[in-house]
Amino acid sequence: MNDKQQDPDSPPPVRWAPLRGIPLERRMQMFAVCTWVFLLFMCLVIFAYCFTMPFLWPLLCAYVTFLYMDKAPESGGRRFDWPRRWKLWKYFVDYFPVKLIKEQDLEPTGNYVFGYHPHGIISMGAFANFGTEATGFSDQFPGIVPSLLTLASNFRLPLYRDLILSLGMASVSRQSCEAILSSGPGRSIVIVVGGAAESLDARPGITDLTLKRRLGFIRLAIKCNASLVPVFSFGENDLYEQVDNDQGSTLWKLQKKMQSLLGFTLPLFHARGIFNYDVGIIPFRHPIVTVVGKPIPVPKLEKGQTEPTQEQLVEIQNQYIAGLEDVFNKYKDVYAKDRKQDLRIVA
Repeated sequence: MNDKQQDPDSPPPVRWAPLRGIPLERRMQMFAVCTWVFLLFMCLVIFAYCFTMPFLWPLLCAYVTFLYMDKAPESGGRRFDWPRRWKLWKYFVDYFPVKLIKEQDLEPTGNYVFGYHPHGIISMGAFANFGTEATGFSDQFPGIVPSLLTLASNFRLPLYRDLILSLGMASVSRQSCEAILSSGPGRSIVIVVGGAAESLDARPGITDLTLKRRLGFIRLAIKCNASLVPVFSFGENDLYEQVDNDQGSTLWKLQKKMQSLLGFTLPLFHARGIFNYDVGIIPFRHPIVTVVGKPIPVPKLEKGQTEPTQEQLVEIQNQYIAGLEDVFNKYKDVYAKDRKQDLRIVA
């Protein structure tokens, strides 16, 4: 018997990427994805390093003051077209690659609440399609100006906040949502509806959505007279593997506790590395196909009515879920051939 034969119970060996022979295009794609994955860390390191230079202290003090006084995240962001069109994001999109499909044109005179599903681990498809112009959102939906929404805590992080603000991102708070939807025709928001809870269920081949109790975005749409648009991204859950965290397990309890305390949680995920195919936090190269469904009109509030009724909320939610399921069922045999199960709404 060969004493070098691999033990069947041992983990498979790490597959290393070749140092030579990789096209420059793929190198640039990897660079773009690494930039986004490590952007927050890089911004914090640069900001901390600046404090080692005393001549920058007055400027840093002024910036920190501005950071805490700036109301842009709660009032629609500070969007610039140029950063959304950086070549970097085109390499980012081509890494997976990401593709955007529309089911129907959207009238630029209306306002829209896009509900993005599934959350995945880091919502790469949401960023690619709505945080940049690399998939041609403005070309497919002329006159529609989307703002991808994220946690307010992200806008307390120096330097990082300013970049995501320039990409049109804003806080997911109610004040921010109402400010955007009331700022003119075509202004729209993109909400990753499942949030932190759904990220804990993100696994390849599985689509478990947290949606049953999510009525806040529907209430918002009715109050602002904005049509709801279901969006489903095939492949979002296939970018990372996740450590088993069955409901009720110690890990699951810790993750839910973190969510209740901080508003977000941390799935224990892994994928590939920069120089290997098996270990690291760089997402796998897996296609993401984002389908923008048909808009669902919402009822207008009656005179003197300030809040939608429970019946209105449930009726629109049922229509929304049906629209989302229609999108999934229409494309699942094309873009989710290797799925382990069909779409399920678990919470």
